[in-house]
Amino acid sequence: YGLAVFGEILCGVLTGSRETRKRHLRQAMLIQAAIAERWQLETPWAWQRKHLAWFLKHRLDRRSDATRYCYLLTVRLLNRRLEKLWTFKI
Repeated sequence: YGLAVFGEILCGVLTGSRETRKRHLRQAMLIQAAIAERWQLETPWAWQRKHLAWFLKHRLDRRSDATRYCYLLTVRLLNRRLEKLWTFKI
């Protein structure tokens, strides 16, 4: 998955400045790469809540609170686009 694919996936839910949208797309690609590496799930449509919870807990455990919050916002956008009602805490 690349920037264009995530652009299509998130196009209906992305708002904000151009830089904010680019940040969400970059972060979505990093989330996807980590989940694909760990569980061999290439598409966000195959993700379950546990995959995103794992990413937020284990891949961001040594990051700053601000960084974890930014990724949480991206995860919320993905949830909205995937039409899931998942909630997460950081």
